[in-house]
Amino acid sequence: MDVLYPRLLVSRFAECFGFYDAVLPELAGATVARGGAAGPYASWDVEGEGVLALFSRAAMAAAAGTADLPADAPAQDGVMLVGRVADVDAGYTLCLRHGAKPVAAPSDRPEWGPTLRNALLRDPDGNLLELQSY
Repeated sequence: MDVLYPRLLVSRFAECFGFYDAVLPELAGATVARGGAAGPYASWDVEGEGVLALFSRAAMAAAAGTADLPADAPAQDGVMLVGRVADVDAGYTLCLRHGAKPVAAPSDRPEWGPTLRNALLRDPDGNLLELQSY
């Protein structure tokens, strides 16, 4: 059984698939295990263990019986994906090159940890990502 892993429910499936498929191999050594850009599901593994899955928000709403609820109700972020990387600056550049939107450029965060460096981005569907090294 896979350990717990995040599954993002996304509206822009093809764009999110392209983004994660471009950055996860270099950032985490993850490769596509199931699915593809056509959706509605795709997942990436590292050495046979699940690390991330994408699922179409509309397909999940239909399965959960919530298709009649608003899809994009405004709210503060409720979840964030955090990845430890060897080089925050290089990871940030890689993500931007593949469609991420900048939130906070790479910077040192000694108030969070003596050697912590991080950057914040949003994937093509608006999910908050943090790249960090320490």
